[in-house]
This record gives sequence, structure tokens and C-alpha cells, in this order.
Amino acid sequence: MNNCRRFISIACFILTITFQLSAFAERDWLVEGLNEPVTIDVLDSGKTLSISNGLIERTFRLHPNLATISFRHQVTEDEFVRGVKPEAQVVINGATYEIGGLKGQPNYAYLEQDWIDDLTASPDAFQFKGYSTGDCVPPLEWKQKRYAGDTNWPAKGKHLTLNFQSPENQLSLAGIELSVHYELYEGIPVLNKWVEIQNNTDADITIDSLTVEILAVVERISEVNLARSTKPRQFQNHIDPNDLALITNSRFHAQSDYMFCGMSYLSADQTNYWEPDPDYATQVNYDRTWPHLFTSRYPYGPGAHVAPGESFTSFRVIELLHDSDDKERRGLAIRKLHRVLTPWVTENPIMLHLRYSDSESIRNAVDQCAETGFEMIVLSFGSGISMENIDPEYIARFKADFDYAHSKGIEIGAYSLLSSRSAGPEHDVIDPKTGKPGAYFGNAPCLMSEWGDRYFHNLKTFIKETGCDLLEHDGSYPGDPCASTVHPGHKGLADSQWAQHKRIVDFYEWCRAEGVYLNVPDLYVFNGSNKIAMGYRETNWSLPREQQVIHSRQHIYDGTFLKPPSMGWMFVPLVEYHGGGAAATIEPLKDHLDTYETFLMQNFGAGVQACYRGPRIYDAPETKEMVIRSVQFYKKYRDILDSDIIHLHRPDGRNIDGILHVNPELKNKGFAMLFNPTTETVKRTYTLPLYYAGIESKAKVSEKEGKWKTYSLNQKQEIEIPIEIEPRGMTWFVIQ
Repeated sequence: MNNCRRFISIACFILTITFQLSAFAERDWLVEGLNEPVTIDVLDSGKTLSISNGLIERTFRLHPNLATISFRHQVTEDEFVRGVKPEAQVVINGATYEIGGLKGQPNYAYLEQDWIDDLTASPDAFQFKGYSTGDCVPPLEWKQKRYAGDTNWPAKGKHLTLNFQSPENQLSLAGIELSVHYELYEGIPVLNKWVEIQNNTDADITIDSLTVEILAVVERISEVNLARSTKPRQFQNHIDPNDLALITNSRFHAQSDYMFCGMSYLSADQTNYWEPDPDYATQVNYDRTWPHLFTSRYPYGPGAHVAPGESFTSFRVIELLHDSDDKERRGLAIRKLHRVLTPWVTENPIMLHLRYSDSESIRNAVDQCAETGFEMIVLSFGSGISMENIDPEYIARFKADFDYAHSKGIEIGAYSLLSSRSAGPEHDVIDPKTGKPGAYFGNAPCLMSEWGDRYFHNLKTFIKETGCDLLEHDGSYPGDPCASTVHPGHKGLADSQWAQHKRIVDFYEWCRAEGVYLNVPDLYVFNGSNKIAMGYRETNWSLPREQQVIHSRQHIYDGTFLKPPSMGWMFVPLVEYHGGGAAATIEPLKDHLDTYETFLMQNFGAGVQACYRGPRIYDAPETKEMVIRSVQFYKKYRDILDSDIIHLHRPDGRNIDGILHVNPELKNKGFAMLFNPTTETVKRTYTLPLYYAGIESKAKVSEKEGKWKTYSLNQKQEIEIPIEIEPRGMTWFVIQ
């Protein structure tokens, strides 16, 4: 009996994998691309409206009111809608209103096509009055002034606007118009949605709350007895295991451009919720508390006041429909999302975190960067620079140093701390629970206080007048609400989070338009930031050097599942950091060349830039030669090294670990980096999966620019190559 069950289980697994591969065989958008144009069509004799790109399709019923009746993946034919809901929901002046939607579905476990004709419109909801179409409009301006990946900006696709008017029985809403916006892009199963509210009345209105998306999602898993946590994520800086389990078992992925206080969408997400569906009375879960309903809404407020003739635009929710449960493939899809919608994250300059900011140190560092091929200098935390100081003499001094850097072809910028400090009780965030200064990081200035006005003015002034190329913005706005009623930029608690978020976003978008590179340790990439921490514990950089090396590769391996390599920064403490003494420190560099070279090669080999923090890049001729050699290696293979990663084996200190870059659009379609962390030579056969490299039959492979060898791919589109790696050594392979 057990053998029979085992056989059935294996057979089912093989059938599942075969089905998934066959679905991708002819039109795999992650390998060959699928650049069909986006179409917007009226179907069913004018009853429905569809927006499609050959990968996903969203369909709307137009009468008697507009509602989404289908959201499906066209390759796998997976349907994601099991029930009809409003398109959005808004609270205006204290009253709740649905936007579109239809009523009367008899069972929310599934949606039958025959039921749709019998659904009715609520007279209290905003009513659909028409639609318009156009090309996609970029959400911000990107001044591209440095090397970036091969991207098309703005993303190609179509923009669909659904227009709604206030219900006739709500005279107080007369003159308020609402639009729901959708953008669908070519070649990627991603839909972007947001809401705009226009006040054409003669009085102010308040947007107390706004839900941008409501989807009764098809369940992929259910439990009879297990109740799920639905606690809000406000300042929840960890992953709720119940939420994570649900996300893992769903092929519906969502992010928004309203994220903060986290380094990945899992921790920074503030708007997206999985909750019980009150309409789903027939669900399997005994307590009817399983979260089958996806909503995307402001976690706080927004409490926005909209004057007559003005409008309010919501955050954007970005929805991706996965076609597989495979972790790597899902990660590749999310990384592609960022390459298409946030292409500035592919800017990837090689940077020195300079420990000092005096002119002599800056100019020495500039000379070393120019000699070795480093491309950018960051005047690091603790260097002594203050971008808030706009005294003319101070500005003139740094402008001269920055001009010197520019004369040598080196970009230069500085560090500024925003949060995690106090600006004084009259300017700090006021904790609504205590009525006293207090924030997520202990203390934080309110961005809408007079201090906030002054701070952003000074940063812009410093950037413009010195020619600053980069801002490393530490402790970015973490989402603190503020209960103050005297800060000039917000009226009170209800609008404090939205107003502060808008201020930081407006500033980052200004930086992106000016070409200012942004290192920000919170997930503001949809708002213009270039890079976020790959993810690490800072105190671990005080561990012995040989332990730091393994930790570093682990962080890169883990962080690049959800980020393109260029989107995450690593750290290399050339000088002591958080303690650890000589055993943890690379300086003097010439005395620890092996460790220094390992850091350079494993970062460059992963396509990841690190903050090399110290007073210099080299301290001896042999150090300089090694750095030049390592930089030249990266620049020679930059296009493939900045490409996405297939994860081969996570570093564990006991076995070969490695990664494989793939890019079917390049001549070098693959690049493998393998490391031997042990104290013995390892000689064995190693398997490289080349499906996502777009190689079908034969692959040419060269180890460390040696002789090319040809390998035939097996049925799994893999090759097996012989490797021999010395103790604590590394090797790499170019694949064509």
C-alpha cells in the first residue's frame, strides 16, 4: 500500500512538472519573451470590456454597473476571481461608498458565467459612466546618467481609465467624480491600478479612507479548523507566519508604491491584506475566518483634504499573476517586474564609502578611484559631512572637492540621517498613544514640521549647488503617524502618515529627475530610489574575516531571490565596524589581500556592489594591482553579471556553493560562480541548469577564460561539467 501511494505521488509530481513545462514551451515570457501588444476590447455585444497582453487578462462587466468578473492567466488558464466585488471603496466625509460592483451572487465559492446576467447594481454605489484609453504614462521622470541594464522606459503598454459618477440618491456627493486607472504592460503578467478622486463641488471634502483594490481571490488551499491571523501590518517589522503561508500558496502577488519600514516587500508592505470574506458563507473553514479576500488600502487615513477644483491620487497597487509554484521562477518574475517598472535599480556603480570628508582625504580617494576603476564615492556616516549645512563657505568647499572628482570622471555624494534622531519636541513625531514625542525608532522628526520644511530645502540646495551625484538617505521615513495639530504640513493624526509619505516621495522623485543616485535602506524603489540593503545584520561585520566572507555570500544568495543583483547593496568594512578588533578588520589591506580579493570577487561575481567603507582603496602596489584586476573582471562581464541569478547551492561552509547568472538576450548567456569554503580541494561533477539561459541543445563553456568546451544539454536542459576548486578557492565559467 505504501509503495502504491509513493508511486502515485511521484506520478502526480511528474505530471505537474510536465504540465508546467509544456505550458511554457511555446511562449515562455521569462526566456524568449512575449511582446504581444496590449489590447482593450469591448466583447459580448457590449456587455464586457477586456484588457489583455497575451499573458494575463482582466475582464469587466459594464452593465448595470462596472465590476471585475474575471482576472486570469492566459498561459496556464488559471482564474483568480471567484466572486464579484466593488472596484474600490472610499470613505468621504465619514460615509462609506462602493465604487462600481454588482450584487446578488448566490455562492462565493465560485462564479458561474450564467449568474452574471442576474446580478444587480447598488443604487448607493458610484456608477460607471464610461472609459478612455491611452498609452502608459511614466509615474516619474528618470534622468539616466550612468550605466544601467538594457531597459525600455517608459514601459510599453496601455492605460485604461474607468470613470464613475456619484450615485443619484446621494446629493451631498454631486460633483465628485472618481476614476479607476489600470495599466497593463507588454511582455509581463503585471497590472498596475490606482484611484483618482476629483472634487468638483463648492466645498472641501475629506478622503478619510480608501481601498484601491478588492478581489475575492480563488482559493488554492483551505483548512477546516485553522484560523488565520488578520492583524494589520502597521509597524509589524516581521512576517506573520500565517500571512506568509497564504502568500506562499497563492499565485497572486501584489506590491504597492506605498511601502516603508522594510527591506523587501514582505516586511515593507503596508497596504495589502488577506482577510476573511464576509460574503463567503459556504467556505470550508468552520469558523469562516480563512482569508480569501484580498484588499489593498491605506493602513492609516489618508485623511486627505481636497479643496474645490482639486483632485486626490492614491497609491498604486502592482499585481502580478504567477504561472508556477516554483520559488526560483516566482522570484524571476518579481525581479522582471522591477526591471520593467523600476529600471533605475539596474544602475550599479562601484562605490567607495569614504570614512573622512576633509579635502585631502576626498582628493586622495578620487585619485585612487580613477586609477582602479571605482566609479562613485560616498562620504560615509561618521565622515563629518552635513548636507543640512548650506553656509556659502561650506558649500564652496565641497563644490571644489566635488568638481575635482568630476574632473576625474568620478561621481560623488554623501550620507544624511533622516529618522532615528530628535529634532526637538516641537518638531518631533507625537505618539498618538502618549501625546508625547515618540516613534518607531525612538524619536523621529515629523517631515511636515517646520524642521521638515527646512531639512528638505537644505538638502536640495546642497545637492544643486555642490553638484552632488548621490544621496545615501539613512533612516528614511518609516511610517510614523503624528498626533501633532500644530505642524504646518498636516492637520492632525488622520492625514499625518499620508502627508509625510508624500513629502518623502516627492523628494525622491525630484532626485530621480535630477539624476541623483539614491541609496535608501527602505523599499522606496517604486518612488525613485536605486538601491536597498541586500539584507544583513550590521553587528555581524565584527565577526572574524573568514566568517564575514561566508555570511556575505549567504546574504547575497538569499537577497537575490526577490531583487535583481543591482538592487541590493552589500557591505565590506575595510576598517573596524561594530568592534571585532584586528581579526574582523581588512586594514592594512596589503596584509589581508586574500580576504579583500575574495570580497571583491564574490560581490562582483554576483553583480552586487558593496559599500567598501574605509579611508582608501589600496595601500600598496600589490593591493592596487589586485583591485584593478578585480574591477576589470567585473566591467568585462558587466552585462551578464548584472543579469538575474539562478540559485545553485546556498553557502553552508561544508560544500560547494554557487550561483548562475542567466540572460538569453546576450552572447554570454550564462555565468557561473562557484566557491569552495572547505580546507580541502574539491573535485567533482557539477550540474548547471540552463533553461533560463535560453540554451536548448549545446553550450560552450570556458573556465576562467580558458579553452572553450562544448557540452550537450540533457532533457532537463542541464549540463554537467567537471570542477576542481582549491581550498577556500573559487572558479567561474562563461557560458555561450
